[in-house]
Amino acid sequence: MSGTDDKTLATSSSDDWTWLSRYTEARIALGRCGPGLPTSAHLAFQAAHAEARDAVLKPFDAEQFTAEIAARGWPALAVHSRATDRATYLQRPDEGRLLSSASEALLSEPRPPADIAIVVADGLSSRAVQVNALPVLEILLPLLAATGRRLSPVIVASQGRVALADHVGELFGASASIILIGERPGLSAADSLGLYLTWLPRRGRVDSERNCISNVRQGGLPPADAAKQAANLLARMFQHQAAGVSLARLPQLPPPEER
Repeated sequence: MSGTDDKTLATSSSDDWTWLSRYTEARIALGRCGPGLPTSAHLAFQAAHAEARDAVLKPFDAEQFTAEIAARGWPALAVHSRATDRATYLQRPDEGRLLSSASEALLSEPRPPADIAIVVADGLSSRAVQVNALPVLEILLPLLAATGRRLSPVIVASQGRVALADHVGELFGASASIILIGERPGLSAADSLGLYLTWLPRRGRVDSERNCISNVRQGGLPPADAAKQAANLLARMFQHQAAGVSLARLPQLPPPEER
């Protein structure tokens, strides 16, 4: 290849990377300064890392969030996992999967039965919950209510892991559960929400028995779309009485009215 061709190829490749960077938050086409990154790219990386750390460590005001849900006319209860503080939560994942004794007693009080247990938990990004959980619930709850299935109060959990919804669902005797939870922040997104759905939630369920809708945020999967996907998934779970890998192996039939 001639020298001219080499130069043309190098210019074309550089332009291609720059063009692609318009459509992704991934760190591409950063340029270089000698053998290293330009100062602007290095500082942007440090800022993203600090933002991710802040998302993990920022306290979640469960009481305030519960009040915001109640203000929209939905019953809600604030609970806490067995992880008494953030340090315990991060070091002992098992403690975040179970309700504290006081919260277990609260949810064990006599109340109407529920077909679907609904949980919101801070997880690894309280920011994700504060930004995206209400927009999901505003679409999801009316969709679920329209099915005629009985819904639990919205359970707002502090220091919660995904499996906390198993404990909640077990106490409610629910057929299915859904938990909206802050996902582990990445260096491109610190506000990503995950939705995890489980059939017959009981303590001891494993991740292969769940379905997951992830990266729910502006710039990822819009909250309204995530809510509709979750409602459709729950409909399939009730239709087939299965979730996770078992549900994924089944054919996805159209709704009965379309057959």
